[in-house]
Amino acid sequence: MEDVLDEIVSSEDLQKFEKVFHEQLHRGTVTHKAQFEYAWCLVRSKYPTDIRKGILLLKELFNSHPEGKRDYLFYLAIGNARIKEYNKALHYVKSFLEIEPANQQVLTLERQITKRMEKEGLIGIAHWALLMNALLGVHYLFAKKKQIKED
Repeated sequence: MEDVLDEIVSSEDLQKFEKVFHEQLHRGTVTHKAQFEYAWCLVRSKYPTDIRKGILLLKELFNSHPEGKRDYLFYLAIGNARIKEYNKALHYVKSFLEIEPANQQVLTLERQITKRMEKEGLIGIAHWALLMNALLGVHYLFAKKKQIKED
């Protein structure tokens, strides 16, 4: 399975579903389908603002339309993972797996999220180590400079 966390929606699809959503919103009757399709595009956007908007639309659907709960949970997990809210993403994965424990697509998504958490944790540790080395280097230079002045 391709990493669904890397999927980016085409601008054409986003515009198409956004147009339908806003037309229905303007008329005052947005269908669950139109809202879901727009949210589905938004969570696959390359822009975090769009992703957050998609998450809000999916949460609204989750609370108002129980028939689509599985899909909403799946894309809530993807959206949150894409904005690096990994704990929330895993919460949605676990909620999905309570409904359908053997779903391979969701189990794969869980592994992908965990892998990203581990990778970014290692990157965070590397950044911290670089910062500490830089601070120690600056401290060493000041100590050396002070020692030269005293001599």
